[in-house]
Amino acid sequence: MMESQPLQAPTAESHGAGAADDQAGAGAPPAVVPGKEFTRTCKGLVVVLIGGYVLLQLLPSSLNYLAIIPAKTIPFVWTVFTAGYIEQVLPGAIGSSLGLLFCGKDIEPVWGRKEFLKFIILVNSICGILAFCIAVALYYVTGKESFLVTPLSGFHGALAGFLVGLKQLLPNLELPMCFFWKIKAKWMPFFVMCFSTIMAFIVPDSINFLPTLLSGMYVSWLYLRYFQKNPLTGLKGDPSDDFSFPSLFPDAMRPVTDPVANLFDRMLCARSKPSEIALPVTDPTKASRRRERGERVLEERMAADHAADAEAPAHSAED
Repeated sequence: MMESQPLQAPTAESHGAGAADDQAGAGAPPAVVPGKEFTRTCKGLVVVLIGGYVLLQLLPSSLNYLAIIPAKTIPFVWTVFTAGYIEQVLPGAIGSSLGLLFCGKDIEPVWGRKEFLKFIILVNSICGILAFCIAVALYYVTGKESFLVTPLSGFHGALAGFLVGLKQLLPNLELPMCFFWKIKAKWMPFFVMCFSTIMAFIVPDSINFLPTLLSGMYVSWLYLRYFQKNPLTGLKGDPSDDFSFPSLFPDAMRPVTDPVANLFDRMLCARSKPSEIALPVTDPTKASRRRERGERVLEERMAADHAADAEAPAHSAED
């Protein structure tokens, strides 16, 4: 994971390795790689998250106007849009800030600032609406008034979306979990989904985070799969098999996930009428190859940076 800098094209060597594929891609832009520093956008959003937490400590009553309280959401409808940026506890504010910084520095350089902010706003807003609907539904099913009066807020919906974004961009990137244990980015969404579900039964209070977290995961996948304009191709969505709905789960679950994936494709994939001109379609094989080239360029850049860091002390000693 490396620091954010302006988007750069891959080296001549890596571009040459996929020259034939680039020609077939009708002049699509070359793969880009993540940066090395925390981006200004992420730093600004961290200020928003920390500022929201500090505001709650100074003015506790502001929670009623910023977080989703289902019983009060109708008169305070704007809370479905503001709740995603309000952390109620210090660990949540710190965890969300760190997750934003480290995920954002790999994602924003590829998507661009505008698309990165659009993704966060979209996911947080839809997660807020879904959190309200789920809380009301649970109240009618269980009859427990706690579902209507418990404040719901937090950045965890967008964080779950970042994990899906990393799965798409850098599926083989190893993310540190604890001590010496690492997990590849392509398995992180499934791991977080399972872990959060288990914790919801062990720690009752954590169930308040589960709907938003799962909503963020699936809303982000739907957007990236079918609607996001790909900066590498200029086309919408990512039809590659590596980013299909079944890819979010182990292969053993394909008998269940394949029908769901087919349903999504029938509902959301545009179908041209016979009289219409066929729209360009991204070749899944080419998309996978571009992703592989991007990963190779990333590895080359990491090796070059490591070599430069190793040479720096030697030059200092000579001076």
